[in-house]
Amino acid sequence: MNTYDFIAIEGVIGAGKTSLSRLLSQRHNARLVLEEFEDNPFLPKFYEDRARYAFQTQLAFLASRFHQQKSMTSRDLFSDFLISDYLFDKDRIFARLNLSDDELALYDRIYGIMSTIAAKPDLVIFIQCSVDRLLQNIAKRGRSYEKDIAPEYLEELNEAYNHFFHHYDRSPLLVINASEIDFVNNEDHLSYIEEQVFRLPLRSQKTYITP
Repeated sequence: MNTYDFIAIEGVIGAGKTSLSRLLSQRHNARLVLEEFEDNPFLPKFYEDRARYAFQTQLAFLASRFHQQKSMTSRDLFSDFLISDYLFDKDRIFARLNLSDDELALYDRIYGIMSTIAAKPDLVIFIQCSVDRLLQNIAKRGRSYEKDIAPEYLEELNEAYNHFFHHYDRSPLLVINASEIDFVNNEDHLSYIEEQVFRLPLRSQKTYITP
Protein backbone atom coordinates (compact mmCIF):
# COMPACT_ATOMS: atom_id res chain seq x y z
CA MET A 1 0.00 0.00 0.00
CA ASN A 2 1.23 3.48 -0.83
CA THR A 3 2.12 5.65 2.17
CA TYR A 4 3.52 8.61 0.21
CA ASP A 5 2.02 11.94 -0.75
CA PHE A 6 4.92 13.02 -2.98
CA ILE A 7 7.64 11.00 -4.73
CA ALA A 8 10.40 12.71 -6.73
CA ILE A 9 12.39 10.68 -9.27
CA GLU A 10 15.84 11.87 -10.31
CA GLY A 11 18.73 10.92 -12.55
CA VAL A 12 21.15 12.27 -15.11
CA ILE A 13 19.97 13.07 -18.66
CA GLY A 14 18.94 9.78 -20.25
CA ALA A 15 18.70 7.76 -17.03
CA GLY A 16 14.97 7.13 -17.50
CA LYS A 17 13.47 9.30 -14.75
CA THR A 18 10.60 10.53 -16.93
CA SER A 19 9.84 7.01 -18.18
CA LEU A 20 9.74 5.61 -14.66
CA SER A 21 7.63 8.54 -13.46
CA ARG A 22 5.08 7.92 -16.20
CA LEU A 23 4.93 4.18 -15.57
CA LEU A 24 4.47 4.48 -11.82
CA SER A 25 1.91 7.28 -12.11
CA GLN A 26 -0.17 5.26 -14.59
CA ARG A 27 -0.11 2.12 -12.44
CA HIS A 28 -0.78 3.83 -9.11
CA ASN A 29 -3.21 6.66 -9.87
CA ALA A 30 -0.73 9.46 -9.22
CA ARG A 31 -0.76 13.02 -10.45
CA LEU A 32 2.26 13.44 -12.73
CA VAL A 33 4.41 16.60 -12.83
CA LEU A 34 7.09 16.62 -15.53
CA GLU A 35 9.97 19.00 -15.98
CA GLU A 36 9.19 21.44 -18.81
CA PHE A 37 12.54 21.17 -20.58
CA GLU A 38 11.04 21.52 -24.06
CA ASP A 39 9.78 25.01 -23.13
CA ASN A 40 13.29 26.24 -22.37
CA PRO A 41 14.38 28.20 -25.48
CA PHE A 42 18.02 28.27 -24.37
CA LEU A 43 18.53 24.51 -23.97
CA PRO A 44 19.51 23.69 -27.59
CA LYS A 45 21.91 26.66 -27.56
CA PHE A 46 23.38 25.48 -24.26
CA TYR A 47 24.41 22.14 -25.72
CA GLU A 48 26.15 23.99 -28.55
CA ASP A 49 27.93 26.54 -26.33
CA ARG A 50 27.80 25.81 -22.58
CA ALA A 51 29.81 28.83 -21.44
CA ARG A 52 27.70 31.34 -23.36
CA TYR A 53 24.21 30.04 -22.59
CA ALA A 54 24.55 28.33 -19.19
CA PHE A 55 23.24 31.24 -17.12
CA GLN A 56 20.19 31.92 -19.31
CA THR A 57 19.39 28.20 -19.43
CA GLN A 58 19.71 27.87 -15.67
CA LEU A 59 17.46 30.83 -14.87
CA ALA A 60 14.82 29.66 -17.35
CA PHE A 61 14.72 26.24 -15.68
CA LEU A 62 14.66 27.78 -12.22
CA ALA A 63 11.70 30.02 -13.11
CA SER A 64 9.79 27.08 -14.64
CA ARG A 65 10.44 24.81 -11.66
CA PHE A 66 9.46 27.56 -9.22
CA HIS A 67 6.15 28.05 -11.04
CA GLN A 68 5.46 24.29 -10.88
CA GLN A 69 6.39 24.06 -7.21
CA LYS A 70 3.71 26.57 -6.27
CA SER A 71 1.03 24.29 -7.74
CA MET A 72 2.45 21.06 -6.30
CA THR A 73 1.45 21.90 -2.72
CA SER A 74 -2.28 21.70 -3.56
CA ARG A 75 -4.02 18.32 -3.41
CA ASP A 76 -5.65 16.71 -6.45
CA LEU A 77 -8.97 15.11 -5.52
CA PHE A 78 -8.72 12.65 -8.42
CA SER A 79 -5.21 11.33 -7.64
CA ASP A 80 -3.89 9.37 -4.68
CA PHE A 81 -0.51 11.12 -4.57
CA LEU A 82 2.05 13.07 -6.64
CA ILE A 83 5.01 11.90 -8.71
CA SER A 84 7.52 14.33 -10.25
CA ASP A 85 10.43 13.55 -12.57
CA TYR A 86 12.71 16.07 -10.86
CA LEU A 87 13.77 17.28 -7.44
CA PHE A 88 13.90 21.05 -6.99
CA ASP A 89 17.08 20.79 -4.91
CA LYS A 90 18.98 19.31 -7.85
CA ASP A 91 18.86 22.63 -9.70
CA ARG A 92 22.06 23.64 -7.96
CA ILE A 93 23.93 20.63 -9.38
CA PHE A 94 23.79 22.18 -12.84
CA ALA A 95 24.46 25.67 -11.52
CA ARG A 96 27.66 24.67 -9.74
CA LEU A 97 28.84 22.71 -12.76
CA ASN A 98 28.16 25.31 -15.44
CA LEU A 99 28.14 28.85 -14.01
CA SER A 100 31.03 31.23 -13.41
CA ASP A 101 31.66 32.47 -9.87
CA ASP A 102 29.80 35.77 -10.43
CA GLU A 103 26.88 34.02 -12.12
CA LEU A 104 26.71 31.42 -9.35
CA ALA A 105 26.63 34.12 -6.66
CA LEU A 106 23.67 35.81 -8.33
CA TYR A 107 21.98 32.49 -8.99
CA ASP A 108 22.35 31.45 -5.34
CA ARG A 109 20.59 34.62 -4.17
CA ILE A 110 17.62 33.92 -6.45
CA TYR A 111 17.60 30.20 -5.64
CA GLY A 112 17.65 30.95 -1.91
CA ILE A 113 14.42 32.89 -2.22
CA MET A 114 12.65 30.37 -4.44
CA SER A 115 13.71 27.24 -2.56
CA THR A 116 11.70 28.25 0.52
CA ILE A 117 8.45 27.26 -1.20
CA ALA A 118 9.69 24.00 -2.75
CA ALA A 119 7.63 20.93 -1.91
CA LYS A 120 9.53 18.33 0.14
CA PRO A 121 9.21 14.74 -1.15
CA ASP A 122 8.32 11.86 1.14
CA LEU A 123 10.64 9.73 -0.99
CA VAL A 124 13.33 10.47 -3.58
CA ILE A 125 14.26 7.81 -6.14
CA PHE A 126 17.68 8.31 -7.74
CA ILE A 127 18.28 6.31 -10.93
CA GLN A 128 22.03 5.71 -11.08
CA CYS A 129 23.42 4.85 -14.50
CA SER A 130 26.73 4.41 -16.33
CA VAL A 131 27.75 6.97 -18.95
CA ASP A 132 27.70 4.29 -21.66
CA ARG A 133 24.10 3.45 -20.84
CA LEU A 134 23.16 7.14 -20.72
CA LEU A 135 24.61 7.64 -24.20
CA GLN A 136 22.66 4.63 -25.51
CA ASN A 137 19.41 5.95 -24.07
CA ILE A 138 19.99 9.46 -25.39
CA ALA A 139 20.75 8.14 -28.88
CA LYS A 140 17.67 5.89 -28.78
CA ARG A 141 15.23 8.72 -28.08
CA GLY A 142 16.74 10.84 -30.86
CA ARG A 143 16.26 14.43 -29.73
CA SER A 144 18.10 16.58 -32.25
CA TYR A 145 19.60 19.04 -29.79
CA GLU A 146 20.93 16.26 -27.55
CA LYS A 147 23.20 14.92 -30.26
CA ASP A 148 25.72 17.61 -29.26
CA ILE A 149 26.03 16.40 -25.66
CA ALA A 150 29.65 15.44 -25.11
CA PRO A 151 30.44 12.22 -23.22
CA GLU A 152 32.83 14.26 -21.08
CA TYR A 153 29.96 16.49 -19.96
CA LEU A 154 27.85 13.45 -19.07
CA GLU A 155 30.78 12.12 -17.04
CA GLU A 156 31.01 15.41 -15.14
CA LEU A 157 27.26 15.43 -14.59
CA ASN A 158 27.22 11.81 -13.45
CA GLU A 159 29.93 12.48 -10.88
CA ALA A 160 28.11 15.60 -9.65
CA TYR A 161 24.83 13.69 -9.25
CA ASN A 162 26.53 10.82 -7.42
CA HIS A 163 28.22 13.26 -5.07
CA PHE A 164 24.98 15.16 -4.44
CA PHE A 165 22.92 12.10 -3.62
CA HIS A 166 25.71 10.49 -1.60
CA HIS A 167 25.28 13.42 0.82
CA TYR A 168 21.52 13.93 0.37
CA ASP A 169 19.55 13.55 3.62
CA ARG A 170 16.44 15.76 3.37
CA SER A 171 14.16 12.83 2.48
CA PRO A 172 14.38 9.04 2.43
CA LEU A 173 16.37 8.02 -0.66
CA LEU A 174 16.06 4.91 -2.82
CA VAL A 175 19.01 4.46 -5.21
CA ILE A 176 18.41 2.20 -8.24
CA ASN A 177 21.42 0.96 -10.16
CA ALA A 178 19.93 0.99 -13.67
CA SER A 179 23.01 0.28 -15.78
CA GLU A 180 21.94 -3.32 -16.39
CA ILE A 181 18.15 -3.15 -16.13
CA ASP A 182 15.29 -2.11 -18.37
CA PHE A 183 12.17 -1.15 -16.41
CA VAL A 184 10.55 0.21 -19.58
CA ASN A 185 10.50 -3.10 -21.47
CA ASN A 186 11.01 -5.68 -18.74
CA GLU A 187 7.92 -6.21 -16.58
CA ASP A 188 9.88 -8.12 -13.92
CA HIS A 189 12.30 -5.24 -13.43
CA LEU A 190 9.47 -2.73 -13.11
CA SER A 191 7.57 -4.97 -10.67
CA TYR A 192 10.67 -5.34 -8.51
CA ILE A 193 11.05 -1.56 -8.32
CA GLU A 194 7.36 -1.22 -7.43
CA GLU A 195 7.79 -3.75 -4.64
CA GLN A 196 10.70 -1.79 -3.18
CA VAL A 197 8.81 1.51 -3.39
CA PHE A 198 5.27 0.58 -2.39
CA ARG A 199 5.23 -2.78 -0.63
CA LEU A 200 8.39 -2.99 1.44
CA PRO A 201 9.33 -0.46 4.13
CA LEU A 202 12.66 1.22 3.43
CA ARG A 203 15.34 -0.36 5.57
CA SER A 204 17.10 2.95 6.25
CA GLN A 205 17.21 6.60 5.26
CA LYS A 206 19.20 5.56 2.18
CA THR A 207 18.57 2.26 0.39
CA TYR A 208 20.38 0.81 -2.64
CA ILE A 209 18.77 -1.76 -4.94
CA THR A 210 19.88 -3.62 -8.07
CA PRO A 211 17.06 -5.64 -9.69
